[in-house]
Amino acid sequence: MDKELQTLLYQQWSNGACRGYVIYAMENGGFSPEDIQRVVGELHYVFDMRGIEEAEQHYQNSPY
Repeated sequence: MDKELQTLLYQQWSNGACRGYVIYAMENGGFSPEDIQRVVGELHYVFDMRGIEEAEQHYQNSPY
């Protein structure tokens, strides 16, 4: 990947934006506020314990 493009893409990353997308998806999916709160709490933990590349690989290998 082009170095300039890669830099631009990584500048767009935001843990807060990711949490916001998850909240939107869960609200749209009819999840309860308690479930949303639990998942957002887990995201705080996972962001501290896993790197971006590891999370991408996990997503690519998941059935979702």
